[in-house]
Amino acid sequence: MRILTCLFLFIVILSCKQKEEPIIPEISTVEIEEIFNNSTLSIRAIDVASDKSLAFAANNGVFGLYNPQTGEWATATQNYDTLNLQFRAVARTANDFFMLSVENPALLFKTGENGEMEVVYKEEHDKVFYDALSFWNSQEGIAIGDPTDDCMSIIITRDGGKTWNKLPCDNLPKSIEGEAAFAASNTNIAIIGNNTWVATGGKTSRILFSGDKGKSWEVFETPMINGEPTTGIYSVDFYDEKNGFAIGGDYTKPEETKANKMRTSDGGKTWQLVGDNLEPGYRSCVQYVPNSDGKALVAIGFKGIDYSSDSGSTWKHLSDEGFYTIRFLNDSVAYAAGQGRIARLKFQ
Repeated sequence: MRILTCLFLFIVILSCKQKEEPIIPEISTVEIEEIFNNSTLSIRAIDVASDKSLAFAANNGVFGLYNPQTGEWATATQNYDTLNLQFRAVARTANDFFMLSVENPALLFKTGENGEMEVVYKEEHDKVFYDALSFWNSQEGIAIGDPTDDCMSIIITRDGGKTWNKLPCDNLPKSIEGEAAFAASNTNIAIIGNNTWVATGGKTSRILFSGDKGKSWEVFETPMINGEPTTGIYSVDFYDEKNGFAIGGDYTKPEETKANKMRTSDGGKTWQLVGDNLEPGYRSCVQYVPNSDGKALVAIGFKGIDYSSDSGSTWKHLSDEGFYTIRFLNDSVAYAAGQGRIARLKFQ
C-alpha cells in the first residue's frame, strides 16, 4: 500500500509539473492578408471584441466596424463643426463604442441612444493631446494624455462613459518637464483586473501605476531610453499582475536598439532592459501572445514585425511590412493596422 501511495503521489506531482509548462508556439513566419485599404488613412487605434469583430478609428474623422462572419465593413465619417478630427484612441464595452480625438479641442465620442455618436467629454487647452483609451469593465474607463498642468492628463468614467471627470494634479504624481505620452498605437495603458499601468516618454520614461482603478497613483522609474521629445516608452502590455513588457525607442532613429526593450516581473515596480543593442529597434506596439505563459511576444512598427519566445530576451524578424498597432484574436491570429490598411495576420 505504501508503494502504491508513493507511486500515486509521484504521478500527481508529475502531472502538475507538466501542466505548469505550457507549450510556447514556435513561430517562424507570418501570413499577411489585407482586409481593408484606404490610402488616405493613418490607422493607429483598433479594438477587437469577444465576437472577433474589429472596430477602428483614424484620421479625417473616419471610423468603422468589420464583421468577420460576412467580411463586410461599415465605415462612416464623424463631423464636428469644421474640425478635421484625428482619432488615435478607440475602445468598446458590452454596450457602447468610444473614440477620442487627440488635439485641441479633445473630443470623446460615445454611441448615443439613437445610434449616432455624441460628445460625452470635451477639453479645450493649448496643450491638450490625448493618447490612449481603455476600460476596466463596462462601467469604468480611463483615458490618458499629455500634461496641461504639472501632471499627466487622466480622465475617468464610472457610469458607463456617460460622464468623464479629469483627475486633479493633487491626486497624481507630478510630471517632469518634457514628459508626455505617445499616440502611436493606443497601447500606453495596460489593465489587468483593478491594476492599471500608464507609460510615458519624452524627457523621462516612467510608469504610472494604480492598483484601485485610478483612485490612487504612484510612479516607477524605468531604464528605457529618454531625454528627447521622440524617445521613450511607446507601448506597454501585461500578461498578468506581475509580468509585463514595454517597447519604444526613438521613431526618428528606428534602427537604434539601445535601451528600447524592458520587462518586469514584480508588477512594474522595477524594470530590466532586455535584448539591449539587439534587434528590433523602434517599435510602436507590443502584445503578449495569448496562452503563452508570458513567454511569447509580438512587436510591431513601421519597420516590420518581430517575435520573441523567451519573454523578450531574443527576437526573430518575421516581416519588413510595416504596421502601427496589433491585437490578437487567439495565439496564432491577430489584426494589425497601419498606414492606409488593416490586415489579418496568421502566425505559423
